[in-house]
Amino acid sequence: MKTIGLLGGMSWESTQSYYRLINEGVKAQLGGLSSAKIVLHSVNFADIEVLQRSGDWQGCGDILGQAARGLELAGAQCIVICTNTMHKVVDEIAKHTSLPIIHVADVVAESLKAQKIKTVSLLGTRFTMQELFYIERLREHGLSVIVPPEHEQHVVDNIIYQELCMGNINTHSKQQYLNVINALQVQGAQAVILGCTEIGLLISQSDCELPLLDTTQLHAQAAVKFALQ
Repeated sequence: MKTIGLLGGMSWESTQSYYRLINEGVKAQLGGLSSAKIVLHSVNFADIEVLQRSGDWQGCGDILGQAARGLELAGAQCIVICTNTMHKVVDEIAKHTSLPIIHVADVVAESLKAQKIKTVSLLGTRFTMQELFYIERLREHGLSVIVPPEHEQHVVDNIIYQELCMGNINTHSKQQYLNVINALQVQGAQAVILGCTEIGLLISQSDCELPLLDTTQLHAQAAVKFALQ
């Protein structure tokens, strides 16, 4: 079994989901007392959020790159960035390590193509929805991407940072998300990418008619596949 390196803490609420899902995935395949070989570096999200807000993505990349280097030195054999947004600095992180980085957008795109879905909506932080680092990666796989209008992006982003990252699950916020998803379906979306690792804490497939792609689950599954292949 290979050792998985997790870059976590952004937020720790979703990082614990990665840890659980990866271990469950290994146990499901190997049985018994089997669990995953994991090295985790959990950053202080407050430091990262300040840099995000100020637009200092170089600073973010340096912190996460150094953490990735530490994971490699600790014996990790791949890197899993436990957040969608920070894939914005994946190239900077890659400069600090020789390990393969399992890119979440590639994992999601492969799942969409397997389901023969071509037009997908994307929910996430404002950075993920507004900037091209994630959308262009999906387009490289031949996918068409729809995002909510700006005022709805603000609602989605605010719920992530002010509620979900704090561990607060609010039924009113869930309905707001479902309203956004319904509007995206009218625009032609065939599925919804939960493009922030915290969103799966709020809504699940049972809440929605459109197929939901929980990036945390898919990313964790890809990590298990890497570890056991």
